[in-house]
Amino acid sequence: MMLYPSIDSLLEKVHSKYLLVSVAAKRAREILDDESLAMESYQSVKPVGKALEEINSGALKIENKREEFQESLYEKQLTVNQQVED
Repeated sequence: MMLYPSIDSLLEKVHSKYLLVSVAAKRAREILDDESLAMESYQSVKPVGKALEEINSGALKIENKREEFQESLYEKQLTVNQQVED
């Protein structure tokens, strides 16, 4: 039995399993609380499954701040190295 959506397809949208779980859980709670759905039809009847389907389809966007954070750390390291050399 294959699960939909697959973890591989979800990890193409989200850079971390931990972030995926966190976002899916938060979205599932939102679905339960106010029943606002981002798509017209779902394969899953459960809120977590619906949240994962939204992530997989692109209806729910997750910003990837990790790359920006790594770039800022690199820039800070360059600045520190330049100050040490001076």
